[in-house]
Amino acid sequence: LVGVGYICGPKISGYMLSGATLGWLVIMPLMKLFGGDNIIGAADKAISAMTVKDIWGTYLRYIGAGAVATGGIISLIKSLPLIVRTFRDAMKDYKAQGLGTDSVLRTEKDLSMKFIGISILAIAVVMAVLPIIPVGPIGSIIIVVFGFFFATVSSRLVGLIGSSNNPVSGMTIAALLITSILIKAMGNTGHDGMMMAISIGTVICVIAAISGDTSQDLKTGFLVGATPYKQQIGELIGVTVSALVIGAILWLLDSSWGYGSEELPAPQGMLMKLIIEGVMGGSLPWGLVFAGAFIAIVVEILGIPVLPFAVGLYLPINTSTAIMTGGLIRLFVDKRKVKNEELRKEQAENGV
Repeated sequence: LVGVGYICGPKISGYMLSGATLGWLVIMPLMKLFGGDNIIGAADKAISAMTVKDIWGTYLRYIGAGAVATGGIISLIKSLPLIVRTFRDAMKDYKAQGLGTDSVLRTEKDLSMKFIGISILAIAVVMAVLPIIPVGPIGSIIIVVFGFFFATVSSRLVGLIGSSNNPVSGMTIAALLITSILIKAMGNTGHDGMMMAISIGTVICVIAAISGDTSQDLKTGFLVGATPYKQQIGELIGVTVSALVIGAILWLLDSSWGYGSEELPAPQGMLMKLIIEGVMGGSLPWGLVFAGAFIAIVVEILGIPVLPFAVGLYLPINTSTAIMTGGLIRLFVDKRKVKNEELRKEQAENGV
């Protein structure tokens, strides 16, 4: 966590800590002060009998979840004009270049669209029929449709203005909400429906993230004169290997501690779970969620980046404090007197 804070820097770390400060040193003490012997919502004991961790788990994290979801949606809304424009430009490029399959120059040679189309179709069929991937035929179609749109948007955004402007959280939350509503409308609101929704949302999230990463890699390759189709083959190998390795690691972490536990809060994964359970079962404490949403709106009006603040509000304060420690170390490294700016940058990078 100190390393994360060092990479993020003091400003982003400070936003996270400010969210945690509001949650743990303002909202939770007020709950304890005014809650008394009331048992609110799904709680099984009075607020006066709750520990700090009980109040966080029962109430504050729902406020944080509302703030994070709203922050993601705000980032998506702010990106909408650019998203529409980049999608339109991408479609024009496909038509103008004949889908990019007839390039003669080595530096413009991509994998053939025929190969890509067949691969997408094969993956869609596998997802639809394999029981271990609980999306079914309808879920597979939703993934292809949303995936095509978000991959185009994500890759163009990253290619044009950089990876920090890729609204992966917003796109994932939007896809989850729409998917959950569609599945609920089909009458599948039980455990299977929730599994289907979370699986679809997970794949779409990965599509948005990986397409942006691939765009950044191809952009770098273009600058150094790489061969695009060789890079693309490398990307496919890298994604396959990392999926196997990371899948095993995620399973190991879950079997050791369990996601959502004190040792492994998994904020974004738990947020996805909360959204789906809330839409499907109506079990979400909407009052708390909306409180978090309006806190996020106030923060946005003040001109503060919403997502780091909201993540700080959602996570335990010890996490944000450790990250802030890393941010302060980075501030110390950046402010030291050195001979020249080049040496300062080298030392800051080595600090990671």
